[in-house]
Amino acid sequence: MSKQLVLMDHDGGVDDYLATMLLMTMDCIECLGIIITPADCYVQPAVSATRKILDLIGCFDIPVAESTVRGINPFPSLYRRDSFIVDHLPILNESETIRTPLVAETGQEFMVRVLAQASEPVTLMVTGPLTTVAAALDKAPEIEAKIKQIVWMGGALNVSGNVEKSLEAGQDGSAEWNAYWDPLAAERVWQTQIGILMCPLDLTNQVPVTSELVQQLGKQRRYPLSDLAGQCYALVIPQDYYFWDVLATAYLAHPEFYQLREWETMIVTTGLSQGRTKIVSGGRKIQAMDRVDVSSFSTYILQQWAR
Repeated sequence: MSKQLVLMDHDGGVDDYLATMLLMTMDCIECLGIIITPADCYVQPAVSATRKILDLIGCFDIPVAESTVRGINPFPSLYRRDSFIVDHLPILNESETIRTPLVAETGQEFMVRVLAQASEPVTLMVTGPLTTVAAALDKAPEIEAKIKQIVWMGGALNVSGNVEKSLEAGQDGSAEWNAYWDPLAAERVWQTQIGILMCPLDLTNQVPVTSELVQQLGKQRRYPLSDLAGQCYALVIPQDYYFWDVLATAYLAHPEFYQLREWETMIVTTGLSQGRTKIVSGGRKIQAMDRVDVSSFSTYILQQWAR
């Protein structure tokens, strides 16, 4: 059985690294590369941490690319500094050299090249804003035909967003951060015919990271991936933290864990609701992950990281 071709685009948050780690354990996936979009991170440590994680797993042949796109609404520096912390975790710094290659071209150029050269349509696994995808489509519109679907951790449909209006002036609290960082890019992707499968806050709000799961990872510390995952989640456990990107990525290996629902939607690009993924009659049809078997999901990630 042929493997599913996947190109990953993440934005350097703690859960992005863990989603990358999970993707690398999937036997059903052939990963064509990983792109870092400079949103929920400082890009240099995010690129470095990603390459070190691939080294830890032994995936030395997976190319990494740094996108040079910019968003409209920056992530708070408090969020972005986690990229420095992860890059300095001892488990990722046992070697003085990094073997995983960093390509010379930009992330958006790399995306164009990989899609153009792919033998069949590719799934884009996007766990950050859609800006790099939009930039690649603007650069080479013909690659749209080479994108099988976009699986995106982003948006909020029937729940409030996670952009706090008390911290972000001019925001009404309806937007999710990956959409809010660059609503125009999300709208650009919405204008295509590409199949979009969202993992929205509606679902991720139901699956928080718990102390119990971190303790289970602690019991698996003899395995490097469990050790790293436990250290990463320990960084964020004091706050409300959810399996955002990991939950979205797990779908690639086990779609049977999920129930999907179709919605007609639009992206609000201006005003107090900019970045909102709004349900509107006659809007752009997308699918969204609606429910998940939490027990099966939790068992799966613990199993995959026991290596």
